[in-house]
Amino acid sequence: MCLDSARETPGEPGLGTAPPHGHAGDAPDEPGVAPAEFRRALARHAAGTVVVTGPGPLGFTATSFTAVSLHPPLVSFCVGLDSASWPKLREAGHFAVNLLAEHQRNVAERFAARNVDRFGPPTRWSEGPYGLPVLDGATAHLVCRRYVESALGDHMLVVGLLVATTLLPDKLPLLYHEGRFGGFNAQL
Repeated sequence: MCLDSARETPGEPGLGTAPPHGHAGDAPDEPGVAPAEFRRALARHAAGTVVVTGPGPLGFTATSFTAVSLHPPLVSFCVGLDSASWPKLREAGHFAVNLLAEHQRNVAERFAARNVDRFGPPTRWSEGPYGLPVLDGATAHLVCRRYVESALGDHMLVVGLLVATTLLPDKLPLLYHEGRFGGFNAQL
């Protein structure tokens, strides 16, 4: 899970208790780095790019997507607490994660923008399982049932149980690095 020593309560899925070494609330005299420094440091980490979609249709770009567990198959993403999409997605029992391909920079930018019709032209999509929008051209569609969530700082950590996948023809992934979207060039 995202917390090294997190434990689940028997019979109840969840993040469990905080690790014994604590969290930021245990050290009020240690405020952490400034937001600008935090952003500069994390910009150096290349991340895959996904669009999380739900009924409505609704969706948003996320670069915080990661695998959590193989048994059960869990994935996670983070979404800002101020997101207009999150309250509606929270009500849905399921969501889709569209793993974007290298050529989908414009899709990532569109779903990251505010006050635009994200599903209008030129976005190409169709209805998938549970009525979820799935985006054309993605490398994969992952259908998840909301498993657990936890508010952490100014974001919500959302964990989903993977219930279905559609793997599409091999394509290179879209990455996000240093504030820009780009491709991946593997060197053998």
